[in-house]
Amino acid sequence: MVSPLPSPPALPASFILPPEPTVPPQPLPQAPVLEPGRQPDEAYARALSPWRYAVRRVLLRSLGWESPLLARLQGKVRRGWLDTYMVYTSTLGTHTFFMVVLPVFFYFGAPREGRGLLNVLAFGVWAAGIIKDSLCVPRPFAPPVTRLTIGTHHLEYGFPSTHSTNSVSIALYLLSWVRALSASDLLSSAASTALLALLALYAFSVVSGRLYCGMHSMVDCAGGVLLGAALWWTQVTYFDQIEAFLATPGWLVPLTVVPTCLYLVHTHVEPVEDNPAFEDAIAFLSVVMGCALGRWTAVRWGFDPESGFFEPKHWEGAVWCGVAVAKLVLGISLIFMWRLLAKAAMHAILPPLFRLLWTLHPLPNRRNYTPATVYQHYSPRTTADLNPVPSVIDLPSHLSHMSDSSASSEIRQRRNGTGTAKAEEAGRRQEDVPEAGEEGAEVRHYDADVLTKVVVYAGIGFLAAEATPWLFEWLGLGVY
Repeated sequence: MVSPLPSPPALPASFILPPEPTVPPQPLPQAPVLEPGRQPDEAYARALSPWRYAVRRVLLRSLGWESPLLARLQGKVRRGWLDTYMVYTSTLGTHTFFMVVLPVFFYFGAPREGRGLLNVLAFGVWAAGIIKDSLCVPRPFAPPVTRLTIGTHHLEYGFPSTHSTNSVSIALYLLSWVRALSASDLLSSAASTALLALLALYAFSVVSGRLYCGMHSMVDCAGGVLLGAALWWTQVTYFDQIEAFLATPGWLVPLTVVPTCLYLVHTHVEPVEDNPAFEDAIAFLSVVMGCALGRWTAVRWGFDPESGFFEPKHWEGAVWCGVAVAKLVLGISLIFMWRLLAKAAMHAILPPLFRLLWTLHPLPNRRNYTPATVYQHYSPRTTADLNPVPSVIDLPSHLSHMSDSSASSEIRQRRNGTGTAKAEEAGRRQEDVPEAGEEGAEVRHYDADVLTKVVVYAGIGFLAAEATPWLFEWLGLGVY
């Protein structure tokens, strides 16, 4: 019988190798998504017409020497309190600010002035968007420039500056009012001088703030200023003819306004990169259309001020303040209700309608917009995708010191958000999403988004300019 082998002696603890630590797999770093206008030059040479590409090259050369100059300027003049001032005065040049302010003119008996302001603002946003998407010029290079921004304006191209366009056109238009009131002795000389100084400060703060915040070059701002001045001149020259046209009897107005608006939406130039300029242009053109149709409706059926439909109310003191607050709350609430209901209705109606029409004839479709024949469930962006506007207290922590890499996440979120091939982000079933490599896999939006925005914002224009003042009059709140 063979005896068992003795057990080997135990090794000292110092000889025992510890188990190798389990390292969780690390995700591969994502390549930065370049800002609009920063792709290799060959991409724009292929996509743009020769004249657009030539103009872009000239503007790029200017941007090359302006960016270091702006960086040196920022290094000399930037202060904490000035950062706050410049960033927040820049909001006074946005179309969002004016969309909040414009209904006040219609709610308090100044509809003609409201339509005039809407015209210069809306066509400024539209014209600037057309030029931006035609030339695809980037914003000042960051670095060396430090960008201070809130919102999503940095996701658009740079030339021309829409802020400069809006601020100059609005300031000049308000200046025309001040001069008219002064000439009629309705405004004292001191009040007129104070208002002129305030308008000059407003325009200067917005335009210079775009340079201070590193959001635009001097050429961008100069282009915006010239565009704003041209729009103001066009408005004051032809406004009476426009108003007379909207009062034309018959059906000429809707048969002209609606096709023109839809044509401008359809023919908006397609940029190389996806950006918000097209969506802003849609919104404002649609508001103008709704406001114009409202004016035509009021004249046709006798709901306009000239027909005597509105009776002056003589509220005073606290009563007037209470009525004013009630009108603002009711008017803004109606706009929000319309927006929610109209969007829900369009989301339910348009995709099946588009699929039906596709069986009869292929529909036109923009690049980056998914056709209805590709998706089965329409899951547009929700409020979870909206970015909050920071308060003044939180501004230092919210100011973005933008660079190409730091902007990548926001750009990627826009380009790869709802409507892409990422089913887990869109909240839809995998089989409802085009697979990688299939047609439509790289698009960012739904085709129904375009017409939805047209209907929603046209309704907002009609509601704010005409329907809500009619309601005020029927409720006894009055407009005048």
